[in-house]
Amino acid sequence: MKIQDVFIEDTFAEAFTMRVARIIITAESLRWVRAAALKLTGFATSVIGCKVEAGIERELPAGETPDGRIGVSVLLMTMSKDDMSKRLIERIGQTVLTCPTTACYDGLPEATDRVGVGSALRFFGDGFQISKVIAGERFWRIPVMEGEFLVQERFGMLKGVGGGNFLILARSAGAALSAAEAAADAMDAEPGVILPFPGGVVRSGSKVGSRRSKTMIASTNDAFCPTLRAVTATALPEEVNSVLELVINGTDAGAIARAMRAGISAACREGVVAISAGNYGGKLGPHHFHLRQILSETAG
Repeated sequence: MKIQDVFIEDTFAEAFTMRVARIIITAESLRWVRAAALKLTGFATSVIGCKVEAGIERELPAGETPDGRIGVSVLLMTMSKDDMSKRLIERIGQTVLTCPTTACYDGLPEATDRVGVGSALRFFGDGFQISKVIAGERFWRIPVMEGEFLVQERFGMLKGVGGGNFLILARSAGAALSAAEAAADAMDAEPGVILPFPGGVVRSGSKVGSRRSKTMIASTNDAFCPTLRAVTATALPEEVNSVLELVINGTDAGAIARAMRAGISAACREGVVAISAGNYGGKLGPHHFHLRQILSETAG
């Protein structure tokens, strides 16, 4: 199978079930919405080292937010329910509570599985905090030097999917980067997904464990490192000199599949030899995204 003369390998991306929360941050201006969101999603690329994966889903116009102000939707993903509660409290407390003019709301009101957030952050008010129940949901007004910080007491949580991915195999580093940028831009426009790595792109794809260190959970994916072609069991064609990976997390498998279609299609351009994907033989993750099947479905 080829798209724009780019070979689509007959392989699949292997992904995992994760917990996902959506939070809505609002503020008086886009400047402060973005400031809070960028800090909140910082150092959140992989649960391997960051305990949480997070990213900005999309910016929200005033008509789509609970308080009628401009906002942003952020997705956070963890491996367990307990982890989600901790990460929400930590990150909202340190990056949204502290940011001028912001408020913070639950973005998954339909979720029956809920965790306390405002119920913990309220103690920062030192007994001066007050609450109000609106439509069955409690909100906390926490006094701060600027005025008040409004935060919802409980946030919804669903089962999502993390680790959808594909690899761009290119003739040069420049070609790989251009294709990856186009793919990331295309996928950013898709609802229900985030690309947790910097700019949506990963240069340091990993394999499970290590050949030399028993303490390493993951190490460089040597089969896809062009500089190691002569000393390892390479998976690269001779003409490939650079590889970049795109990792996609989503609210469900369908959202990831749609994003992968858009991203792979955008990545198939001059200088790209092939599109592949990372998997572990189907033994670790229950969600398998077969590249050719995904692209055939979009063609239909």
